[in-house]
Amino acid sequence: MIPAYLTTEKLNQFISSALSEDTGSGDHSTLAAVPESAKGTARLLIKDEGTIAGIELAEHIFRHHDATLELTRFLNDGDSIKNGDVAFEVKGSVRSILTTERLVLNCMQRMSGIATKTSLFTGLVRGTNARILDTRKTTPNFRAIEKWAVVIGGGLNHRFSLGDLIMLKDNHVDACGGIVPAIKQARKYLSQNNLDLKIEAETRNLDEVRQALECTPDIIMFDNMSVPLMRQAVQLVAGKCQTEASGGITESNVRQVAETGVDFISIGALTHSFRSLDMSLKLIG
Repeated sequence: MIPAYLTTEKLNQFISSALSEDTGSGDHSTLAAVPESAKGTARLLIKDEGTIAGIELAEHIFRHHDATLELTRFLNDGDSIKNGDVAFEVKGSVRSILTTERLVLNCMQRMSGIATKTSLFTGLVRGTNARILDTRKTTPNFRAIEKWAVVIGGGLNHRFSLGDLIMLKDNHVDACGGIVPAIKQARKYLSQNNLDLKIEAETRNLDEVRQALECTPDIIMFDNMSVPLMRQAVQLVAGKCQTEASGGITESNVRQVAETGVDFISIGALTHSFRSLDMSLKLIG
């Protein structure tokens, strides 16, 4: 299912721009070697293990370029995959299949890598109340696709853009003279501009957590805190607002962080330090 932030218009814009970038003045290799009348079938072969993502996007790419292409799915986004699996077959104009091949693979390999990493982290915190969040540490102009992959992998999207949430990070707090004045200024700004946005305040120590609680924002973030310190911070908040852990989260410590009682764990690595999965699109007839 396509997320709401990726409207049909934005999806078509992305595909058009990406295809234009890839084809340049034309797919001369295909135009030179493949007859216009050639018809065939190509198979998406999996050469890796993990969680697949991007099949729905692939279908949109194929049909955006050539509405006559027909795709038969053997797997769905979010399915576990292993070497040798076949995700789908696409049938129709060989020229159209070859022209769209690289964009489909580029998107699916990256999306599957993100979904796989997200699925790993969500599995590591299973049984706790913590949910895994992504961040804005994404590839420029590819954010919507990467965040879509996070959802496929079982994670949640944090704010999509700066306009979705007031997040008072350390630089905002320092520039405003402290957490309390920063939160008060944020509330004033929202009122003056008739905006209905949540406020999140980043804290670096227990004293800042106490300061944030004086104004009780919607979310308090614990930035780069040790697990013992974070546990104390959760106890201080005592359910007065939601809590988020951020910074230095790894596969080896995410379970301990989750067990402190935080509501969310944001991990930039989901979209900036993943490994793309290996797959190929091969003509079979």
